[in-house]
Amino acid sequence: MPIPDTDKSLMANAIRALAMDAVQQANSGHPGAPMGMAEMAVALWGGALKHNPADPQWVDRDRFVLSNGHASMLLYALLHLSGYDLPMSELRNFRQLHSKTPGHPEVDVTPGVETTTGPLGQGLANAVGMALAEKLLAAEFNRPGHAIVDHRTWVFMGDGCLMEGISHEACALAGAWKLNKLVAFYDDNGISIDGPVKPWYIDEVGLRFAGYGWDVIGPLDGHDVAAVQAAIAQARSSATKPTLIICQTTIGKGAPNRAGSAKAHGEALGADEIKLTREALGWPHEPFVIPEAAYAAWDARAAGAAAQATWSEAFAAYKAAHPEPAAEFARRVAGELPADFAQLAAQLVQDAHERAETVASRKASQLALEVFTKALPELLGGSADLTGSNLTNTSSTPALRFDAAGTPNGGRHINYGVREFGMAAIMNGVALHGGYIPYGGTFLTFSDYSRNALRMAALMQRRVIHVFTHDSIGLGEDGPTHQSVEHAASLRLVPNLDVWRPADTAETAMAWTMALGNAARPTALLLSRQNLPALPKAALEDIGKGAYVLAEPGEVGLKKKPQAVIIATGSEVALALHAQAALAQRKIAVRVVSMPSTTVFDRQGVDYKRRVLPAGLPRVAIEAGVTDGWWKYGCAAVVGIDRYGESAPAPALFKHFHFTVDNLVDTVRKVLSPSSQKE
Repeated sequence: MPIPDTDKSLMANAIRALAMDAVQQANSGHPGAPMGMAEMAVALWGGALKHNPADPQWVDRDRFVLSNGHASMLLYALLHLSGYDLPMSELRNFRQLHSKTPGHPEVDVTPGVETTTGPLGQGLANAVGMALAEKLLAAEFNRPGHAIVDHRTWVFMGDGCLMEGISHEACALAGAWKLNKLVAFYDDNGISIDGPVKPWYIDEVGLRFAGYGWDVIGPLDGHDVAAVQAAIAQARSSATKPTLIICQTTIGKGAPNRAGSAKAHGEALGADEIKLTREALGWPHEPFVIPEAAYAAWDARAAGAAAQATWSEAFAAYKAAHPEPAAEFARRVAGELPADFAQLAAQLVQDAHERAETVASRKASQLALEVFTKALPELLGGSADLTGSNLTNTSSTPALRFDAAGTPNGGRHINYGVREFGMAAIMNGVALHGGYIPYGGTFLTFSDYSRNALRMAALMQRRVIHVFTHDSIGLGEDGPTHQSVEHAASLRLVPNLDVWRPADTAETAMAWTMALGNAARPTALLLSRQNLPALPKAALEDIGKGAYVLAEPGEVGLKKKPQAVIIATGSEVALALHAQAALAQRKIAVRVVSMPSTTVFDRQGVDYKRRVLPAGLPRVAIEAGVTDGWWKYGCAAVVGIDRYGESAPAPALFKHFHFTVDNLVDTVRKVLSPSSQKE
């Protein structure tokens, strides 16, 4: 429906006024991009976007992502003006403590915000994940005459998003996947913080995206609402390709002395310039005052309610015709696990323990996935070109492929290619969209590439599972470039990220169980390349607490109270058990604690922690990684590796770096007053 020219100007200037007023009041922020993208927003949000301000979580809403998240006042203005529960008082509190208008958009803080953006390029990658999820859900659940999944993903982005390498990773995949309901608007204003970008950004963006398999529209005048609307209509007609709309704009549009300059990018315009801007725009209103005519032009509540009501009727008809898929769809989009999940998981852990297989924990992970992927159709896996090493594929997850028409084949394992960062951020988008639980694999060392997207999953509290294999010097001959040393410790520093380094099949099954059950946490599974023996256990339930007593002195024939505790993870747990037996021969009694997840153990109550690690008993930790993180457990000594590895077979490396029974025994003896241990 065409927007009257008078309304176009009024609507765009309302955004500009709110952006400059909020940034000025906060004396912090980025007014230029919102002011420059105002007409782009009018074209999309003025009728093309399917959304309901009264229900920001309506399942079939369009997704809108502001990838250049520093332009957050554009989104906050749109949400306020169109009728979301974001009152003017929140805009006045822009960037202030506990406001709903933080410096960069944050999901679950502001109603209507779909993802947390700010680290440039990641919002664009999230949008790719959202569009993928929509396409796969539609293929899985829609039936003839019943299109219950039918929405689009729209993303605004700037030069910075496209300079970041993640844009190449994610957008190339979007083209390969033929995500025709993904539309990206490139705010081509030629300005970044350091000034005009031409000296350092000469990419032919249109050619880039055409090479990815996208339709490209423009360049066009981003301040011409009708031209942007026409581009949107053209993008809707694409059957097999995502669309890039290149919009040339002026940053800080309307500001007489700041428009088109870096000064408009990341600082308040200043009172004098704002006064001049009001005059130039013909905007006579006081700060934070919006005329009723602007509110009326922007109000999306009636249209949104009508759109959702139409969908609700359609879903009711779908439910009547197809009750089982309807119930499954409702469960999936709610993020709920199947009713029998707890029983299934408990049986899996029990079976793994009873089978007592000696396998690498990466293989133990695949064994767990065989069970879970069969029972949970929402599991959507993948690997960054390391499927045969990460073992993320199962008999229930054939490779995902798309035919010439863009139709998916029903596969649930994604070949991401060598794109760890893109994979991680796309998985975030899939999780944000809902309907799937994404997991993806690479080597632990390459978690460095994934790290910022992994951090964003933790910040956003989303269930995303990272399968990181080849977790230590135990990978052997590939050498220090591939051998993880500091990675386990560094991942444990990420708030709200659960990190598991399991020691055998039962611990690995429990780690997967906990990861799937944590709806508000991402998980990193650190898994071995080399085989690990099954470990005897008296009970299984405490594994899920992150650490548990694996073996007391009596289990190696020594009827004494423990004199010390050995704490171990992953491949070093078996070594700790051997050391316990060797110490018992010397009449030294030790308890062995397996600690597959320090992050989960740290959340346990004080009583449980004291039961596992009693006060007064010296503690020795052993892990094939840096030692720093272990001292917080009051360890008297730590056997670790505080340097990079070497290229050699794994057994030679463990011996070279003193991960041996003899060294661990000697370490414990030294801790226990060497003078009393003389023979």
